[in-house]
Amino acid sequence: MKSPFLEMYQILEAMKNQDLEPALKWATSNSDKLAQSGSDIVLKLHSMQFVKILQNGSRDEALHYARTYLSPFASSHIADIQKLMGSLLWTGKLDSSPYHALLSPSNWDRLAEELKRQFCNLLGQSYNSPLSVTISAGVQALPPLLKFMNVMVGKKQEWQTMNQLPVPVELDSELQFHSIFVCPVSKEQATEDNPPMLMSCGHVLCKQSISKMSKNGSKLFKCPYCPFDVDAALCKQLYF
Repeated sequence: MKSPFLEMYQILEAMKNQDLEPALKWATSNSDKLAQSGSDIVLKLHSMQFVKILQNGSRDEALHYARTYLSPFASSHIADIQKLMGSLLWTGKLDSSPYHALLSPSNWDRLAEELKRQFCNLLGQSYNSPLSVTISAGVQALPPLLKFMNVMVGKKQEWQTMNQLPVPVELDSELQFHSIFVCPVSKEQATEDNPPMLMSCGHVLCKQSISKMSKNGSKLFKCPYCPFDVDAALCKQLYF
C-alpha cells in the first residue's frame, strides 16, 4: 500500500503550492471509478484550475479551458458552471468582484481534503486513522459506562449478563457507521435474528413483533400506526 499513498501525498504536496497538474492527472485516469462512486472531484479540480487561470488575467485561455474541460458537466452541474461563466466578466479583478469567494484560501484546503477522501475511498481504505476513530469513540463512550459501573458495583454479575448496554451511549454523528433500528412495539433493537421488516403499508417493525401480532403468520393484523391490514407473508426485510 506504500506506493499509492506516496502518490497521494505527492499530489497533496503539489496542491499546497497551488499546482493541480498531478491531481488532474490522477482524477482523469480514475474518472470512471470516481463517477461510479458519485464523486464530483473531477469537476471541482477543473473549476479550481479555471479560477487559477482567470486570476492570472487570461480570459481567452480561461474560456478555452472551460469549453474543453467544464462543458461535459454543464447538464448535471449547470448552477456551478453558470457561476464560473459569470466570473469571466471580472478577469484580472476577481478579488473585488461578486465572485471573490472563489479565491478564498479555504477552497484549496477543502479540495485537498476531498481529494484525500476520494483517494482513500478508491483504495478501499479508511479516510480517518482507525486508531484515532477508536480513541475518539472511547473518550465519549467510557465516561457514562464508568459511571454506571460505579453505581452497579454490587451487582456486577447482573449487568454483565445483559444482551445490550444497560445505558445509552451517545456518539457524535461522524462516529456512527451503522444505522440502528429499534422496534416501536417491542422497544428492542433489531438484530440479525430479529431484523427490521417493511410492511405493505410502508411502516416498519421487527420480525418478532410481526410474528407475534400475526400469530406466526396465520392471520392478518392491523398496523399499530395506521388502519392498514397487514399480511406477514408480504413483509420484506430491510438492510441498513
